[in-house]
Amino acid sequence: MSRVSIKIRNDLPSELKPLWDKMTTYGAFENQAGVMAQRPPIFKHMWSLLVDLADEAVVSKRHLELALVTVSLLNKCDYCVSHHAPKLAIQGVSEAGAERLLDYQDHPELDALDKLVVEYAIAVTNNWNKTRDEIFARLREHFSEPQIVELTWRIALCGAFNRFNDILQLDVEQGVPQREAAE
Repeated sequence: MSRVSIKIRNDLPSELKPLWDKMTTYGAFENQAGVMAQRPPIFKHMWSLLVDLADEAVVSKRHLELALVTVSLLNKCDYCVSHHAPKLAIQGVSEAGAERLLDYQDHPELDALDKLVVEYAIAVTNNWNKTRDEIFARLREHFSEPQIVELTWRIALCGAFNRFNDILQLDVEQGVPQREAAE
């Protein structure tokens, strides 16, 4: 049970209700959004950012979900794995494949670019201060600088969401299959 109360759409100021409606098209994140709504500026800016980035789709959904599930597995965030593993399944990585993303080097469902994205998500999460230029040379072979910036930001932001969700003990929404983020 969440450590703080979860607000609903009707608790928001009228000018933020359309953003709530747009947020629901992103997925079933009502508990996370409802906790963020305790502070309307947090709700407004985080969800505006997420829906704007989703609308622009500069990074493919497959690569984005690979990165988000990888970060959430590393941080053992059940909430985010539960929400993003099904999105990854839509992108062609099975539930069993999602569970073993951290063993990416010999992963049969990942191509070389997928493996690079997983490797980069691990680097941003665990080795940000030790990452060498070599991985950026490989990233530049496939991604533009705006894509690299967005991928990096989304990986780092996911880590922040993992911590936010776990410290406040957000429950996975009803209807979203619960998945454990065990390695």
